[in-house]
Amino acid sequence: MPQRGLAGVTVMRPEHSAPILPRLRGRVGRRTRQLLLAALLGSLMSGVALAFIRPIEYGFTAFGQVASRASWLLVVVPALGGLISGWLYEVFRTPGEGKGVSRVMWSIYRKRGRLPALEGVRTWLASSATIATGGSAGPEGPIAAIGSVIGSQLAKLFRLPPRQMTTLLGCGAAAGISSVFNTPIAGVFFVTEVMLRDLSSRTFAPIVVAAVVSTAITQSVAGGHPLFPTPEDFGDGAFAWWEIPNYLLLGLLCGAGAAGFGALIGFVGSRFRKVNVGTPVRACLGGAILGLLAFVWHLVANDAANLPPFLGKSYDQIKLLLEPLHYEDRTWQFVGLLLLVGVSKGVATAVTFGSGGSGGLFAPSLFMGAAIGGAFGFLVDQAGWLPSASPAHYALVGMGAMVAGTTHAPLTAIFLAYEITRSYSVMLPLMLAAVLAVAIARALRRDSVYTASLSRAGVRLGPISDLGALRSSTPADLKLVAPVFVHPDETAERLLALSSKLHVDDFVVVDRKDRYVGLVTSEDLREALVYREALPLLQVEEMMRPNLPTVGPEEPLDEVLDRFVQHDVHTLAVVDPVSKSVMGLASRLAVMGHYHRASHEEEEGDEV
Repeated sequence: MPQRGLAGVTVMRPEHSAPILPRLRGRVGRRTRQLLLAALLGSLMSGVALAFIRPIEYGFTAFGQVASRASWLLVVVPALGGLISGWLYEVFRTPGEGKGVSRVMWSIYRKRGRLPALEGVRTWLASSATIATGGSAGPEGPIAAIGSVIGSQLAKLFRLPPRQMTTLLGCGAAAGISSVFNTPIAGVFFVTEVMLRDLSSRTFAPIVVAAVVSTAITQSVAGGHPLFPTPEDFGDGAFAWWEIPNYLLLGLLCGAGAAGFGALIGFVGSRFRKVNVGTPVRACLGGAILGLLAFVWHLVANDAANLPPFLGKSYDQIKLLLEPLHYEDRTWQFVGLLLLVGVSKGVATAVTFGSGGSGGLFAPSLFMGAAIGGAFGFLVDQAGWLPSASPAHYALVGMGAMVAGTTHAPLTAIFLAYEITRSYSVMLPLMLAAVLAVAIARALRRDSVYTASLSRAGVRLGPISDLGALRSSTPADLKLVAPVFVHPDETAERLLALSSKLHVDDFVVVDRKDRYVGLVTSEDLREALVYREALPLLQVEEMMRPNLPTVGPEEPLDEVLDRFVQHDVHTLAVVDPVSKSVMGLASRLAVMGHYHRASHEEEEGDEV
């Protein structure tokens, strides 16, 4: 309901109007209602995930069959897939930065979790076109984005407030990842650790419910087998302390590789953006380059029956690298082959994403980690440092360490590597390598593969904490300070008189049509008082700060706080973006007070 604040302006307060099912709101509390919606979303996402992944698998299989009979299709099909993907992004434009998970994070940080339905449709179709035609990407990022869109739309349907909308968005993402990978724990931690960066109980519980329900339904339909099952004797042998240096070195290698991979994606993307053609043509060009790489691999390997290992999700190749028998009777040249395959996957992924393709980065990271780990493990085994160690163990640890390095999310990577194999035997070295990989990757490159595009757009990502209180709030949630208006041609003496009479320090400068021109701060007034005899001659336009940023009524408060820090002022004008009229003054004290109250809100205040 509209309320009048100190500024004398009408500020719209969030109003919880009646939802479509009013009886649901009346009979259960907010917390219980959110859990029920999370369960509903988890049920829905299990079907959505299957509907998304199955056509991609069928399409990629068909691509392999036709390419085995006509090798020139290795170039044509990826180019066609890139053209379709680029056309979809060109025609169905939506506001925001990045793609997939990055786009969802942008909406969380800048749009309070609001995602248009068109974003989900576009991501679904573009990712399917990219992956099914050989683009080097995985399905986990797109299904997380699709689930996020569905969660956002469901929250909109029930008219939930922004913070609950963001949580439901996370529920959809976790449910989607859990269904595709059969990894509910990793799905939960990916959302809380990477996307929301919020581990509070009010966020954690609904996301767990959505992930568990989605996984349970998916397992009942498609089975509960791990994505990459390992042999029964895979876990033979215990982790010994003398193995620690080897796994530390592997973590270092994967961390450096992850940083290099992220930098390669950024470099290739910047080169493609300089190509002055439309998005469809650019993506088509990237697909053609990827196809040429595949064609050259086909000629060198002389293997017409199988697609190159760096095309598509590369799940079959990961399964091979986790098989201990795959490393028997190999020569030293096998190490070079594994490294070549890993580098080829990185290049193929950079071309796919840099040119405008759509997909996820989990699968490429897993494959590259398995290749690095397998090669390192083979060297260890051949050198006789640890005769009991299998290169397959190092491949699994490398998978987790690489994901940790690319995402900067060690918990997600550890649980993902465990759940996709159900092998606990390497959990200890996996934890060690993952943590070190994150440290190395962050030291070499500040941004993860998901936050790089956000950083370029100026989006601030703070540490994991309860920053959701600021991201989901706007100046409308503050008690605005009543502005005192002056005109540029008034004198400093007039300001001093107003300051003494009204006990205010900051003045809003407007033109004759009451449009914002600038701000005179208390510091400006104090500087003018040094030359008190000149006050009658000093005009406001000579004192004001025209370059101070203003605040929009719908901007998230975390961005507002950033502006206070950058400019070191006590107030900023809240300006209507259309009329340019001043709605009030947002103070630094009000922003911090709102954050403090929201962060320390007692959970007992919620209905149970």
